[in-house]
Amino acid sequence: MAKISINLTSGTVAKSSVVIGIDLGTTNSLIASIEETSRMPYCITKDEASIVPSVLHISNDAISIGQSAINKMVDEPENTIYSIKRLMGKSYQDVMKGNHKLNYEIVDNDDKLIQVRIEGRLYSPTELSSYILKELKNIAELKLNTQISKVVITVPAYFNDSQRQATRDAGKLAGLDVLRIINEPTAASLAYGLGQDTEKPRTVAVYDLGGGTFDISILSIQDGIFEVLATNGDTSLGGDDFDQQIVNFWQDLFNLENLSKNEKQSLRLTAENAKKILGESGEFHSVLLLGGKNIPLSLNIKQLNELINPLVCKTLICSQNALKDAELRAEDIDEIVLVGGSTKTVFVKEKVSKLFMSAKVNNNINPDEVVALGAAIEADILAGNRTDMLLLDVTPLSLGIETLGGMMDVLIPRNNKIPTKLRKEYTTSVDGQVNLAINVYQGEREMVADNRKLGEFILQNIPSMPAGMPKIEMTFMLNADGILQVSAEEKRSGVQQQVEMKPQYGITDDEIKSMLKASIDNAESDMKTRSLAEAIAEGDQLIYATDKFINQNAHLLTSSDIDGINKHVQILRQAVNAKDRNLIVTSTEELNNFSRQFAEKAMDEKIAKALQGKKID
Repeated sequence: MAKISINLTSGTVAKSSVVIGIDLGTTNSLIASIEETSRMPYCITKDEASIVPSVLHISNDAISIGQSAINKMVDEPENTIYSIKRLMGKSYQDVMKGNHKLNYEIVDNDDKLIQVRIEGRLYSPTELSSYILKELKNIAELKLNTQISKVVITVPAYFNDSQRQATRDAGKLAGLDVLRIINEPTAASLAYGLGQDTEKPRTVAVYDLGGGTFDISILSIQDGIFEVLATNGDTSLGGDDFDQQIVNFWQDLFNLENLSKNEKQSLRLTAENAKKILGESGEFHSVLLLGGKNIPLSLNIKQLNELINPLVCKTLICSQNALKDAELRAEDIDEIVLVGGSTKTVFVKEKVSKLFMSAKVNNNINPDEVVALGAAIEADILAGNRTDMLLLDVTPLSLGIETLGGMMDVLIPRNNKIPTKLRKEYTTSVDGQVNLAINVYQGEREMVADNRKLGEFILQNIPSMPAGMPKIEMTFMLNADGILQVSAEEKRSGVQQQVEMKPQYGITDDEIKSMLKASIDNAESDMKTRSLAEAIAEGDQLIYATDKFINQNAHLLTSSDIDGINKHVQILRQAVNAKDRNLIVTSTEELNNFSRQFAEKAMDEKIAKALQGKKID
């Protein structure tokens, strides 16, 4: 078995190792490497074509991948799997909400990760993706005449933690060591060599519209450092949706209902062909046998533009949001990089150029290959062959934990650079607390109820101490792949716990968009809600502390003193129950002022005991 050396300090692979880049796409996948003499990236071809369709056909446990699988789409649609990337890290409910129309059977696995049923056997999207990766690995080994195990795989910038983890797991199943998961827009920028001119800083927008996903990333490139300023996008929007718009148009036009799976597949493939032809000419004509009739299907460039315009407009809104997050204007962008086969459409190019106005449009590299080429360059960097570039990506949504009162306490803010590690100290709120439940959330709202739960774990066996005494240090570490590790340690005792956040299923695409929009739309009300929650938490803590004080210091208090304290406690408790923030703040202040004299008396007694050589409790 071949051994591969890794520098444990730098994390790079020994230079003798071959590391390839893989673009695991929704519609097509590609592999790329670096040419030894020129040190330029190139795509590895299979049968003259660099593109391997991300399609699988499974029958009698025999698996075919690529063009041979596409040839089975019409005759055996239920056994032919396409767009599997759209199902990565998702549940059955996610896919149903997305209204994805698939010709193969998907199965609800008890509200966990979705599965695909083929000939009575269940497959996970991760397993199916691993077959595609294994095919790419075999092609690379055949063409390069060497064993391949180390790879860099690209994902959409907006892939969440679960989707990234599913991609990494697919690599493991394929027998690959995934050195890095990098964002597709970053890879595209590398392919264009935008970081090679270290003298000239550039601000670049990478517009990536592929078969199934859309990403927009704003990058600052200076001195060979790629810094992602902001990302936005839609993991359920791409060329497949262009095809579906055409299908819907023809179905409505000819009242095509109750079509068989075979006919639906034929119609979808014809729509895809129409889209490609209209990229070169103004009209498309075909005749298809549907429902026992020969249907004359036609489409012109004007009709296509009208059909895809709502989808293209969605991408432009995402682009504007990315600019806003980066605190930039469209005119601040120096260059635009177009990525993905769907950017070949003239209408898309025109719309993007109009949005970014004077920026230079880069589309001279095949948009289907550009991501794989960039992945190969990153692989070359990790192999230790070049040190002139550094990638700094960002996390698209804030990460934090639930604190007292159901509030979201952010540890890693949205658009924070990754990899990163942040620490923050907490304590207990109840005397003698020995276990602490830690709930981790992702989102932009002030209250955890409005955010998405990533996972939870329990810090156990904390030594019994009074409330406020334990020092619990929370550490969030977001690695280069965008995968989160959370650890907690009680510093006085050394008790610790660590967990890697692996959600049962991914966040829905609608939720990703709505979480960002809702954080803006509800900013004022969220702050009011948080302010109330903070006041309630503080009021509850003061009531708890006051009751404890009375029990421990009753010998210092007269019945009149206790009645007075309890009267103020009752007023505060009523304010808390009424959820009246102003009244809670006022009552808290009044209770603190009234009880201060008794707290000072108790402190004087403890000081006196200390001076007598007695221990302070």
